[in-house]
Amino acid sequence: MKTIDIWILGMGNLLKKIAIYGKGGIGKSTTTSNLSAALAERGLRVMQIGCDPKADSTKTLMGGRAIPTVLDRMREGADSVGLGDIVFEGYGGCLCVESGGPTPGIGCAGRGIIAAFEKLEELDAYGRFEPDVVLYDVLGDVVCGGFAMPIRGGYADHVLIVTSAERMALFAASNIAHAVESFGSRGYARLAGLIHNSRNIADEDRQVAEAAEEMGTRVLKKIPRDGDVQTAENRGCTVIEALPESPMAAEYRDLADRVLEVCGG
Repeated sequence: MKTIDIWILGMGNLLKKIAIYGKGGIGKSTTTSNLSAALAERGLRVMQIGCDPKADSTKTLMGGRAIPTVLDRMREGADSVGLGDIVFEGYGGCLCVESGGPTPGIGCAGRGIIAAFEKLEELDAYGRFEPDVVLYDVLGDVVCGGFAMPIRGGYADHVLIVTSAERMALFAASNIAHAVESFGSRGYARLAGLIHNSRNIADEDRQVAEAAEEMGTRVLKKIPRDGDVQTAENRGCTVIEALPESPMAAEYRDLADRVLEVCGG
């Protein structure tokens, strides 16, 4: 039996909370959803919380279906919102939540995330569902207000950053790393590593490795660029669900193993 399997068997009700950040369009939600699916395959109870106003983090866990957001439900009637209105079971038993955003042109998206988190706490979502792992999928172009909640609010234990070797992706990753370092001195989340989402550009491995060194962290895993990802998403699924025997599914399972290893302590 592998070490990681032994660790899972002994996990009990130990809750691991991981925030996954990255520049918009970098493939963060795809990575997070496939990670959720791979962790669920291992028998873990996973909750994925989308923290982006687009509210599309969990679609591939829900068969391509968009779920009602916490803020939408609150606008419909805050006093009557229950967990059944905002938490939905998807592939492999993954618990799916979307924070949502404000009415376009009115309000702040960051404040919307804060309101959604407060509602989940008020309803004791973690206590009721008892997840083993909570993944926060957070837009990382800015790290302020509600977007910093998983780091500074004590919600997450660990932060992973999805990046490519493209300049703006690395710039965003550096900003996120500095924010984590700033809050880390207060006992909040720590940076566990970078996930290199390959774009097949020249010299990308060296560039991402050097960036990781500058941030004082490591490259946890390189995810190769592969058409199977788009094929699966066209079916409204993760690669783990749509193409379970594919090489890409194996890559995401390997990512899950590495995440459990670095975030298990």
